[in-house]
Amino acid sequence: MSKEKAMKQFEEDRIQAAKIAARLLLASCTTSPRVGGVGECTTHILDDECAIEDLCQKTEELSGEKASWGFFKRDAAMLRDADAVLLVTSLRSLTDPADISCNMCGYMTCDYMREVKKIEKGPGIAYTGPLCSFRATNIAYAVSGIVTQARNLGIDHGIFWSAGAAAMRMGILPRDTGFALAVGISVTEKSPFRDIPLRYDEINDRTMNDRIIRRLWPIFRSIYS
Repeated sequence: MSKEKAMKQFEEDRIQAAKIAARLLLASCTTSPRVGGVGECTTHILDDECAIEDLCQKTEELSGEKASWGFFKRDAAMLRDADAVLLVTSLRSLTDPADISCNMCGYMTCDYMREVKKIEKGPGIAYTGPLCSFRATNIAYAVSGIVTQARNLGIDHGIFWSAGAAAMRMGILPRDTGFALAVGISVTEKSPFRDIPLRYDEINDRTMNDRIIRRLWPIFRSIYS
């Protein structure tokens, strides 16, 4: 087997491993505990390169809506190196309070929270709360299931609320989703989610390659023309 063929086979197997791992993480996410033991969350897998790029571009777009969201560009740069992204949603925290009047949302009763006017969707709005905090915490259990399985499998991972908000804005999650988080996973020798520079959106593997190619291209063109 030639070196080129071996490298191509390795890359194909690596991508396949990431896709299999994403589905195993979905299984662990689904079977993790829930408050009340009923369906509260759904998990969706993006393992297509174009779908992940669409999510990254939307995350970058949101970065311009608030000064405090500037780090969204960095998150998008990291997610571009992910082999798959899992989107975990809360289906009932926005529209279906737990009816236990725990007061965690800041209201005296669940009926009051149910009737209060929600924040309208628009620029600078990530989540249209108030949300039922009791139900929203189920996402923590679901994401914990993903992280636990990822550690067992040796899969690099990173959790992003920015991309979760972007997915909601794109309308690719179930209707009336009140809260969503994104978990990027990677099967590479170096995790793309750890030990990154402060200006990672400007200084990363892709941008550096682009700069080098642009700098060297005129030389190559003059030599081989």
